[in-house]
Amino acid sequence: MNPDTVLALSLAVPAAGALAVGLTGRWPNLRETLTLLTSIALFGLVLSIYFDFQDGVRAAFTLVDVLPADPGGTGLAIALDVEPLGLLFALVASGLWIVTSFYSIGYMRAHHERDQTRFYACFALALFAVMGIAFARNFFTLFIFYEVLTFSTYPLVTHSRTEAARRSGRVYLGILVGTSVAFLLLAMIWTWNLTGTLEFRPGGILAGSVEGGSAALLLALFVFGTGKAALMPFHRWLPAAMVAPTPVSALLHAVAVVKAGVFTVMKVSLYIFGTDFLAETQASVWLMWVAAATILLASLVAMTKDNLKARLAYSTVSQLAYIVLGAALANDLGILGGGMHIAMHAVGKITLFFCAGAIYVALHKTEISSMRGIGRRMPVTMTAFFIASVSIIGLPPCGGAWSKWYLALGTLEDSRYVLLAVLLLSSLLNVAYLLPIPIRAFFNDPEEPEDPDHDESGEAGGAGLKEAPLFCVVPLALTAVLCLVLFVFPGPLYELVRRLIAP
Repeated sequence: MNPDTVLALSLAVPAAGALAVGLTGRWPNLRETLTLLTSIALFGLVLSIYFDFQDGVRAAFTLVDVLPADPGGTGLAIALDVEPLGLLFALVASGLWIVTSFYSIGYMRAHHERDQTRFYACFALALFAVMGIAFARNFFTLFIFYEVLTFSTYPLVTHSRTEAARRSGRVYLGILVGTSVAFLLLAMIWTWNLTGTLEFRPGGILAGSVEGGSAALLLALFVFGTGKAALMPFHRWLPAAMVAPTPVSALLHAVAVVKAGVFTVMKVSLYIFGTDFLAETQASVWLMWVAAATILLASLVAMTKDNLKARLAYSTVSQLAYIVLGAALANDLGILGGGMHIAMHAVGKITLFFCAGAIYVALHKTEISSMRGIGRRMPVTMTAFFIASVSIIGLPPCGGAWSKWYLALGTLEDSRYVLLAVLLLSSLLNVAYLLPIPIRAFFNDPEEPEDPDHDESGEAGGAGLKEAPLFCVVPLALTAVLCLVLFVFPGPLYELVRRLIAP
């Protein structure tokens, strides 16, 4: 198949999947089969794009020319193109959609959730938006799909329709739409006025068009306008969104939505400003310190949270700032570390959210303080939680060790020893708020149920194995194994990210 056609299909398939799911809602088995087939088909298309890219074939596709090119100008189009960072993002999101689809079936059926058709349809629409963001040829295209992602995930955040969900939805929309309209749109207009183009180009487009304080201000508009990156103080939407069902938290708020944010920050650094321009003007120095502050403050807040999903949410805020820090360092090693962390964090954090959901499905527990001894009843789940925690901390033999290694080397390349200390201190804080959970689960005595003949969920038999359904357990086991695989075989990921700095 023609590579350009495959690229176009990467948008068409999830859009068609959303429509098909909506039309088959009265037949749950068919609806869920279509969800799985759509996710597998999308990953297959992205893999095809990846292999073509490795062979030197760079696909491109123009959906519509919005403004015709003036003489000597580039015009404005909604268009797609393939480059290494976008391909990485697309591979991560489409690949993890498959395991999340399996997980969602087990979770949603176990809870007898209502509006499941809308849930699966919005999931597919979200992946449609992610593909548009990943393969955007210019910032105008990225901005459009960025907004589509916000509005397609709002029904997922408010899925339960409780007052708490509606309140969280208002925070979600308020921050994400507010920042994109007030800051990101302004940054896009300013860039167009300065350069006459919004195309993503290696080395950037701003050199010679802006300098000094103006460059730093423009970068601030881009970064804080990208609310999905969850930099403090525009981070509250992410903990608020944890009211959503766990599959939503797992993919959209550990992978798709939040990674769309940090992906945008990296694209702006690489293809709008350019790392050489940022290094020469020092326009991103302030961003290094904002990212460092977010890393530490969010980690400290995470330590205070007894609700498991809330702790994981603040952990995500902290870990996203690692990627922003890599972009702000504007050197080769920082870009390597930040790019690799997009994938490493996604795999580790989705595993942790899967585990949180499995605990809730099996034992109806949400508070860490009530999870003593559950490892004896849920050994697979809690072993996976431990492996993913080690990856998030950044220790061998898990993949997160590589991304943090290159980020640390990036700080040393610029002799920024305080930032190196921040990374090391953050890893210690990761240990403090993650490892006590599996330790409590495996080595503490379990809570005694009020009725010894019934367990905590009210079911007969307070002892013995009680894992979540297989559709929940198998995905979390697979992603935990992937954390280990990415340590032993990081080569393909490394080679893809390396092309950002050595095309």
